[in-house]
Amino acid sequence: MDNATNPTIDTLAGATNKRMVVTGASSGIGYAIAKQLLAEGHDVIGLSRSAPDLDHPRFTWRAADLDDTAAIAGLAQQLGTVDGLVHAAGFMTTARLGELDEASGEAMWRLHVAAASALANALVPAMLEGARIVLIGSRVSAGAAGRSQYAAVKAAMVGMARSWAIELAPRGITVNVVSPAATATPMLSDPQRTSSAPVMPPIGRYVSVEEVASMVAYLLGPQAGAITGQQIMICGGSSL
Repeated sequence: MDNATNPTIDTLAGATNKRMVVTGASSGIGYAIAKQLLAEGHDVIGLSRSAPDLDHPRFTWRAADLDDTAAIAGLAQQLGTVDGLVHAAGFMTTARLGELDEASGEAMWRLHVAAASALANALVPAMLEGARIVLIGSRVSAGAAGRSQYAAVKAAMVGMARSWAIELAPRGITVNVVSPAATATPMLSDPQRTSSAPVMPPIGRYVSVEEVASMVAYLLGPQAGAITGQQIMICGGSSL
């Protein structure tokens, strides 16, 4: 079916200016995604604890502590109807068996899974046909030594996204997970991951934030309407 006979694609393609929510917009992958979407002409609402260095007429920043999941519903109500949600906020702590920290595991769960769930639960009911949800996962979701708590959280994210995808398919709303390998962000040098150093992908360099942002932008666009419930790896060959 070409675009001329697909009203969903036609509608989305004709309305190039969308309202997108991006969490973790102050740095790293979230910041790169916000910049990419702004460059493509969208309105972006950035949610993060600290204000990003983004001065753009279509960018709005809202201070948000996504660790406080009870406050997310109220925050989401202030945002109004949005066309896309990107959950990029996250952090990783590493530890091997015998040294696992329960509090760290719970904190990662709250930010990566519970916050995404609370945001989607509040925003999705008002979303129109053709809206998009993209969660930032990790190649580690398949498992990695010294990262069991983080892997469990990211694996849960994939299961959650696939469940939402089948629920929302009748409304034309897609849900996908973009899972990069080691990406050139401040997280690579985070002292909390000293027990599990980043692994260089076979391509000989780390994934760039721009590469992740480009994939996310595509999944948010009109041509990705048939892609849903997928975990898309940007791993530089790490998963081979």
